[in-house]
Amino acid sequence: MLGIRTVVYRVTDLEKAKEWYSRAFDVLPYFDEPFYVGFNIGGYELGLQPDESIKGDGSVAYWGVEDIEKNYKHLLEIGAEVHEEPNNVGGELMVASVYDPWGNIIGIIYNPYFKTES
Repeated sequence: MLGIRTVVYRVTDLEKAKEWYSRAFDVLPYFDEPFYVGFNIGGYELGLQPDESIKGDGSVAYWGVEDIEKNYKHLLEIGAEVHEEPNNVGGELMVASVYDPWGNIIGIIYNPYFKTES
């Protein structure tokens, strides 16, 4: 196993989701087709797939951030809704999560202990 490479969120409106995620992560997609939109987020892929039948409250993928309060506030300002407010989960570890406009959960984490492998 090599670790997580891609997190896919299913959305009912791919164009609106593409715009929202571009603002949320401050990056444009590197792959943009009617069946899939892909973003490179710090070397990991965030994918969007169109799906008219979804609303998920399943697994949570946590995206690393340097300032959890700032990133959490930004997501709420652009239309996300509270799932879990920022909270300390031990030592300096902080997590939070929001619902995107399509009901997917976006987790964010500040973890100064975890280092990615080169």
